[in-house]
Amino acid sequence: MEQEDWILHLTEVRKRLLIVFAWFIVTLCVGLYLSSDILLYLKSQPLIGEIKWNVFSFTDGLMIYMKCAFLFAALFTVPVVLYQAWVFVKPGLTESESRSALPYIPVAFALFIIGVSFSYWVVFPMMMRFMIRMNQSIGAVETYGIDRYFAFLFQIVIPMAIAFELPVVLLFLTKIGLLTPQILKMSRKYAYIALTITGSCISPPDMISHLSVTVPLILLFEISVLVAGWQWRAMQRVAKLNLIED
Repeated sequence: MEQEDWILHLTEVRKRLLIVFAWFIVTLCVGLYLSSDILLYLKSQPLIGEIKWNVFSFTDGLMIYMKCAFLFAALFTVPVVLYQAWVFVKPGLTESESRSALPYIPVAFALFIIGVSFSYWVVFPMMMRFMIRMNQSIGAVETYGIDRYFAFLFQIVIPMAIAFELPVVLLFLTKIGLLTPQILKMSRKYAYIALTITGSCISPPDMISHLSVTVPLILLFEISVLVAGWQWRAMQRVAKLNLIED
Protein backbone atom coordinates (compact mmCIF):
# COMPACT_ATOMS: atom_id res chain seq x y z
CA MET A 1 0.00 0.00 0.00
CA GLU A 2 1.32 3.42 -0.98
CA GLN A 3 2.12 6.05 1.63
CA GLU A 4 -0.71 8.27 0.36
CA ASP A 5 -3.18 5.40 0.87
CA TRP A 6 -1.95 4.94 4.43
CA ILE A 7 -2.41 8.65 5.08
CA LEU A 8 -5.95 8.55 3.67
CA HIS A 9 -6.84 5.53 5.79
CA LEU A 10 -5.39 7.07 8.95
CA THR A 11 -7.23 10.31 8.22
CA GLU A 12 -10.48 8.40 7.83
CA VAL A 13 -9.85 6.47 11.07
CA ARG A 14 -9.14 9.73 12.87
CA LYS A 15 -12.39 11.19 11.55
CA ARG A 16 -14.43 8.18 12.72
CA LEU A 17 -12.77 8.19 16.14
CA LEU A 18 -13.46 11.90 16.57
CA ILE A 19 -17.14 11.34 15.77
CA VAL A 20 -17.33 8.49 18.30
CA PHE A 21 -15.48 10.55 20.92
CA ALA A 22 -17.73 13.56 20.38
CA TRP A 23 -20.85 11.41 20.69
CA PHE A 24 -19.46 9.79 23.83
CA ILE A 25 -18.86 13.21 25.42
CA VAL A 26 -22.40 14.31 24.55
CA THR A 27 -23.97 11.15 26.01
CA LEU A 28 -21.66 11.42 29.04
CA CYS A 29 -23.01 14.92 29.72
CA VAL A 30 -26.55 13.55 29.42
CA GLY A 31 -25.58 10.71 31.73
CA LEU A 32 -24.19 13.12 34.30
CA TYR A 33 -27.48 15.00 34.21
CA LEU A 34 -29.59 11.83 34.54
CA SER A 35 -27.39 9.76 36.88
CA SER A 36 -29.09 10.85 40.08
CA ASP A 37 -32.54 10.04 38.64
CA ILE A 38 -31.31 6.68 37.34
CA LEU A 39 -29.79 5.72 40.68
CA LEU A 40 -32.89 6.81 42.60
CA TYR A 41 -35.07 4.81 40.20
CA LEU A 42 -32.93 1.70 40.73
CA LYS A 43 -33.12 2.17 44.47
CA SER A 44 -36.91 2.57 44.33
CA GLN A 45 -37.28 -0.67 42.36
CA PRO A 46 -35.85 -3.28 44.75
CA LEU A 47 -35.28 -6.64 43.11
CA ILE A 48 -35.11 -8.69 46.32
CA GLY A 49 -36.39 -6.35 48.99
CA GLU A 50 -34.96 -3.20 50.45
CA ILE A 51 -31.16 -3.05 50.62
CA LYS A 52 -29.66 0.07 52.15
CA TRP A 53 -26.82 1.64 50.17
CA ASN A 54 -24.18 2.62 52.70
CA VAL A 55 -21.12 4.75 51.93
CA PHE A 56 -17.84 4.17 53.73
CA SER A 57 -15.89 7.09 52.32
CA PHE A 58 -16.68 10.61 51.15
CA THR A 59 -16.00 9.69 47.52
CA ASP A 60 -18.21 6.58 47.25
CA GLY A 61 -21.31 8.50 46.16
CA LEU A 62 -19.34 10.56 43.63
CA MET A 63 -17.65 7.47 42.15
CA ILE A 64 -20.96 5.65 41.69
CA TYR A 65 -22.46 8.79 40.16
CA MET A 66 -19.59 8.96 37.65
CA LYS A 67 -19.69 5.23 36.91
CA CYS A 68 -23.41 5.45 36.21
CA ALA A 69 -22.86 8.33 33.78
CA PHE A 70 -19.96 6.49 32.12
CA LEU A 71 -22.02 3.30 31.71
CA PHE A 72 -24.92 5.30 30.28
CA ALA A 73 -22.57 6.93 27.75
CA ALA A 74 -20.89 3.61 26.85
CA LEU A 75 -24.26 1.92 26.31
CA PHE A 76 -25.52 4.55 23.86
CA THR A 77 -22.14 4.84 22.15
CA VAL A 78 -22.12 1.16 21.12
CA PRO A 79 -24.42 1.63 18.07
CA VAL A 80 -22.42 4.70 16.98
CA VAL A 81 -19.18 2.70 17.16
CA LEU A 82 -20.73 -0.08 15.07
CA TYR A 83 -22.11 2.38 12.53
CA GLN A 84 -18.81 4.23 12.17
CA ALA A 85 -17.00 0.91 11.70
CA TRP A 86 -19.48 0.03 8.96
CA VAL A 87 -18.97 3.42 7.27
CA PHE A 88 -15.19 2.93 7.42
CA VAL A 89 -15.22 -0.50 5.72
CA LYS A 90 -18.10 0.32 3.35
CA PRO A 91 -15.85 1.51 0.44
CA GLY A 92 -14.23 -1.93 0.38
CA LEU A 93 -17.55 -3.78 0.22
CA THR A 94 -19.79 -4.54 -2.69
CA GLU A 95 -23.26 -2.98 -2.72
CA SER A 96 -24.91 -6.25 -1.59
CA GLU A 97 -22.32 -6.78 1.15
CA SER A 98 -22.83 -3.23 2.34
CA ARG A 99 -26.60 -3.66 2.53
CA SER A 100 -26.35 -7.02 4.30
CA ALA A 101 -23.84 -5.75 6.88
CA LEU A 102 -25.92 -2.73 7.96
CA PRO A 103 -28.66 -4.72 9.80
CA TYR A 104 -26.00 -6.15 12.12
CA ILE A 105 -25.83 -2.78 13.91
CA PRO A 106 -29.39 -2.60 15.34
CA VAL A 107 -29.40 -6.37 15.97
CA ALA A 108 -26.14 -6.17 17.95
CA PHE A 109 -27.46 -3.24 20.00
CA ALA A 110 -30.78 -4.98 20.65
CA LEU A 111 -29.02 -8.15 21.82
CA PHE A 112 -26.80 -6.07 24.10
CA ILE A 113 -29.89 -4.47 25.69
CA ILE A 114 -31.54 -7.89 26.06
CA GLY A 115 -28.38 -9.22 27.72
CA VAL A 116 -28.31 -6.28 30.15
CA SER A 117 -32.01 -6.74 30.97
CA PHE A 118 -31.74 -10.50 31.47
CA SER A 119 -28.68 -10.24 33.69
CA TYR A 120 -30.16 -7.39 35.77
CA TRP A 121 -33.68 -8.74 36.25
CA VAL A 122 -32.89 -12.49 36.43
CA VAL A 123 -29.24 -13.30 37.16
CA PHE A 124 -28.39 -10.47 39.57
CA PRO A 125 -31.35 -11.11 41.95
CA MET A 126 -30.42 -14.81 42.09
CA MET A 127 -26.84 -13.93 42.95
CA MET A 128 -27.94 -11.48 45.64
CA ARG A 129 -30.35 -13.96 47.24
CA PHE A 130 -27.66 -16.62 47.35
CA MET A 131 -25.06 -14.26 48.85
CA ILE A 132 -27.54 -12.94 51.45
CA ARG A 133 -28.46 -16.50 52.48
CA MET A 134 -24.77 -17.32 52.85
CA ASN A 135 -24.13 -14.25 54.96
CA GLN A 136 -27.14 -14.98 57.16
CA SER A 137 -26.12 -18.63 57.60
CA ILE A 138 -22.89 -17.56 59.32
CA GLY A 139 -24.60 -14.89 61.41
CA ALA A 140 -23.00 -11.94 59.60
CA VAL A 141 -24.46 -8.46 60.00
CA GLU A 142 -25.61 -7.27 56.56
CA THR A 143 -24.25 -3.82 55.81
CA TYR A 144 -23.76 -3.28 52.09
CA GLY A 145 -21.59 -0.51 50.68
CA ILE A 146 -22.86 1.21 47.57
CA ASP A 147 -19.46 0.88 45.88
CA ARG A 148 -19.30 -2.91 46.41
CA TYR A 149 -22.96 -3.26 45.42
CA PHE A 150 -22.44 -1.70 42.00
CA ALA A 151 -19.07 -3.37 41.46
CA PHE A 152 -20.84 -6.71 42.00
CA LEU A 153 -23.66 -5.64 39.69
CA PHE A 154 -21.30 -4.64 36.87
CA GLN A 155 -19.34 -7.90 37.20
CA ILE A 156 -22.54 -9.78 36.39
CA VAL A 157 -24.32 -7.50 33.91
CA ILE A 158 -21.45 -6.61 31.57
CA PRO A 159 -20.19 -10.19 30.88
CA MET A 160 -23.75 -11.39 30.26
CA ALA A 161 -24.45 -8.49 27.90
CA ILE A 162 -21.28 -9.34 25.94
CA ALA A 163 -22.25 -13.04 25.88
CA PHE A 164 -25.56 -12.11 24.22
CA GLU A 165 -23.57 -10.80 21.23
CA LEU A 166 -22.79 -14.42 20.29
CA PRO A 167 -25.42 -14.65 17.48
CA VAL A 168 -24.09 -11.54 15.73
CA VAL A 169 -20.49 -12.79 16.00
CA LEU A 170 -21.36 -16.22 14.57
CA LEU A 171 -23.45 -14.72 11.77
CA PHE A 172 -20.69 -12.31 10.84
CA LEU A 173 -18.02 -15.04 10.81
CA THR A 174 -20.34 -17.17 8.65
CA LYS A 175 -20.94 -14.26 6.32
CA ILE A 176 -17.22 -13.76 5.66
CA GLY A 177 -16.66 -17.51 5.26
CA LEU A 178 -14.64 -18.26 8.41
CA LEU A 179 -17.40 -20.49 9.81
CA THR A 180 -19.60 -23.11 8.16
CA PRO A 181 -22.48 -25.19 9.55
CA GLN A 182 -20.14 -28.21 9.58
CA ILE A 183 -17.56 -26.38 11.72
CA LEU A 184 -20.27 -25.18 14.10
CA LYS A 185 -21.69 -28.70 14.50
CA MET A 186 -18.23 -30.18 15.10
CA SER A 187 -17.45 -27.54 17.73
CA ARG A 188 -20.80 -27.87 19.52
CA LYS A 189 -19.51 -29.99 22.42
CA TYR A 190 -16.62 -27.59 23.02
CA ALA A 191 -19.04 -24.66 22.90
CA TYR A 192 -21.27 -26.39 25.46
CA ILE A 193 -18.32 -26.85 27.79
CA ALA A 194 -17.27 -23.20 27.39
CA LEU A 195 -20.82 -21.95 27.96
CA THR A 196 -21.25 -24.20 30.99
CA ILE A 197 -18.03 -22.84 32.49
CA THR A 198 -19.18 -19.29 31.71
CA GLY A 199 -22.56 -19.92 33.32
CA SER A 200 -20.94 -21.40 36.43
CA CYS A 201 -18.69 -18.36 36.76
CA ILE A 202 -21.62 -15.94 36.51
CA SER A 203 -24.30 -17.80 38.48
CA PRO A 204 -24.42 -18.86 42.15
CA PRO A 205 -23.12 -22.37 42.89
CA ASP A 206 -26.54 -23.97 43.18
CA MET A 207 -28.12 -26.10 40.47
CA ILE A 208 -31.26 -24.01 39.80
CA SER A 209 -29.36 -20.74 39.40
CA HIS A 210 -26.67 -22.43 37.34
CA LEU A 211 -29.24 -23.91 34.93
CA SER A 212 -31.11 -20.58 34.77
CA VAL A 213 -27.98 -18.97 33.33
CA THR A 214 -26.41 -21.82 31.36
CA VAL A 215 -29.56 -22.98 29.56
CA PRO A 216 -30.29 -19.53 28.00
CA LEU A 217 -26.65 -19.32 26.86
CA ILE A 218 -26.87 -22.75 25.21
CA LEU A 219 -30.22 -21.87 23.61
CA LEU A 220 -28.64 -18.67 22.33
CA PHE A 221 -25.82 -20.72 20.79
CA GLU A 222 -28.25 -23.16 19.16
CA ILE A 223 -30.34 -20.32 17.73
CA SER A 224 -27.11 -18.78 16.40
CA VAL A 225 -26.13 -22.07 14.75
CA LEU A 226 -29.60 -22.39 13.19
CA VAL A 227 -29.62 -18.86 11.80
CA ALA A 228 -26.00 -19.18 10.62
CA GLY A 229 -27.01 -22.37 8.77
CA TRP A 230 -29.85 -20.53 7.02
CA GLN A 231 -27.49 -17.76 6.05
CA TRP A 232 -24.87 -20.21 4.76
CA ARG A 233 -27.41 -22.06 2.60
CA ALA A 234 -28.69 -18.74 1.20
CA MET A 235 -25.11 -17.74 0.36
CA GLN A 236 -24.57 -21.10 -1.38
CA ARG A 237 -27.76 -20.67 -3.46
CA VAL A 238 -26.67 -17.19 -4.53
CA ALA A 239 -23.23 -18.51 -5.47
CA LYS A 240 -24.79 -21.30 -7.58
CA LEU A 241 -27.08 -18.83 -9.36
CA ASN A 242 -24.10 -16.61 -10.16
CA LEU A 243 -22.23 -19.60 -11.61
CA ILE A 244 -25.23 -20.56 -13.74
CA GLU A 245 -25.59 -16.99 -15.05
CA ASP A 246 -21.87 -16.85 -15.89
